[in-house]
Amino acid sequence: MQYDFAAGEILLINKPLDWTSFDVVKKVRNTIRIKKVGHAGTLDPLATGLLILCTGKFTKRIDEIQGQEKEYTGIIRLGEITPSYDRETEVTERHDISHLSEAAISNAAQGFVGTIEQVPPIYSAVQIDGKRAYDLARKGKEVELKARTVTISAFDITTIQGADVEFRVVCSKGTYIRSLAHDLGQKLGVGAHLTKLERTRIGEYKLEDALTIEDIVAIRKKQLEEADESNS
Repeated sequence: MQYDFAAGEILLINKPLDWTSFDVVKKVRNTIRIKKVGHAGTLDPLATGLLILCTGKFTKRIDEIQGQEKEYTGIIRLGEITPSYDRETEVTERHDISHLSEAAISNAAQGFVGTIEQVPPIYSAVQIDGKRAYDLARKGKEVELKARTVTISAFDITTIQGADVEFRVVCSKGTYIRSLAHDLGQKLGVGAHLTKLERTRIGEYKLEDALTIEDIVAIRKKQLEEADESNS
């Protein structure tokens, strides 16, 4: 496949663990030597999976793409609460989960399917008076965020191994899976946090069709080599 990054491309990238979405944009921008590069929908550093980048004229489609339905898989750990609702912060509370049945967990998850009100995590990029909520939270300041209306089309529990609950979620733009994990724990009365998250789909775009960062580097290297050959 031939790529014309300058004219415009929609790039499906498999975001590596611990990279921010901007880290990916910066790496791709520096690799393909095109300034006009943006991403359609942020992934947290501790999440992996599908991140869509648009280059050139296709940056105009970012809003359209990030507004589409999203699908995730991951693991929720029951009985442990963290302030960030994921592994970024240390566990502050532990609760016994031995009384919970698989049916109770699945039934609780089904209670979130539909249009719901969800409060974003305080460790999030939501802006409060021009400042990011996570910056305030990390400084120990009190953060109060308003609930948002989101739609959960599916919240399937796929496997339960001890405290670890594997799941699949299909949801609207603006849904925080960390908040969903936390809220599930609260509904079950034992607390919970997200330990693993992978985005598998955005609209019709699928993770299985995504490139790695190494693929982008290799594609650009081949383009430069072919340009050198044609000029020699």
